[in-house]
Amino acid sequence: MAKLAFLGLGVMGYPMAGHLQAAGHDVTVYNRSAARAEAWVEQHGGKRADTPKAAAEGAEFVMACVGNDDDLRSVCLGEDGAFAGMESGSVFVDHTTVSAKVTRELHAAAAARGAGFVDAPISGGQAGAENGALSVMCGGDAETFARAEPVIAAYARICRRIGDSGAGQMTKMCNQIAIAGLVQGLSEALHFAEKAGLDGRAVVEVISQGAAGSWQMSNRYETMIDDHFEHGFAVDWMRKDLGICLDTADETGASLPVTALVDQFYKDVQAMGGGRWDTSSLIKRLRKLG
Repeated sequence: MAKLAFLGLGVMGYPMAGHLQAAGHDVTVYNRSAARAEAWVEQHGGKRADTPKAAAEGAEFVMACVGNDDDLRSVCLGEDGAFAGMESGSVFVDHTTVSAKVTRELHAAAAARGAGFVDAPISGGQAGAENGALSVMCGGDAETFARAEPVIAAYARICRRIGDSGAGQMTKMCNQIAIAGLVQGLSEALHFAEKAGLDGRAVVEVISQGAAGSWQMSNRYETMIDDHFEHGFAVDWMRKDLGICLDTADETGASLPVTALVDQFYKDVQAMGGGRWDTSSLIKRLRKLG
């Protein structure tokens, strides 16, 4: 069992930190909203700190799950950042979905202090975090990853190192690219069924057992049919992720025409007031169009 810090107690980080504490680790949490951290301590035990640096002091592993590149830099760098409190030989594990550029920047900054850095973005949504069944895709030094993997196991269904620093983030981009096309395809299929006068549930019962089946279909078709989207992974966050994908595609020369199109569809959903709706709300755009 290890002394850990966890930075960021959002819908994903809150249960993830809880799994670590339940596994027997000594966890200190930090969150920008102190009330959220206090609530976590009241529910799970452990301790809270007022700054990332204070949370990281004496910790063998520091885990983070925040919002974007700037949020990650803010909890890592500066006199109150986690790196300022980390000891040589400790490991920073970043579960945020960010650019590979900031990942490599922070990997180098951690190495300069004698600390390890693993980029470890996650997939599986809020339910995966709560159930300890996340997919974790990692980049970083093999030895550092080997040390971190048993800790990450507290909330992972699968945890795999894909390659050197940044490889985890690149893999998460592949994940979001695949999801974008899947959700749009599912939305069009259900919209078509509605227009054709078919029972959407009966349609999915049949086609989900064949080649069309997917996690999105199994877990989102009912709420899509019922026009319920106050749950899941927000459109705002998906657009942030797709922006990273498209920027990286420009840098690498990859062609992502479907991803670029679906990103604009999500922009339409935002204009409808759906920034906090689940990503499956793409079907609402189709319904609005007729």
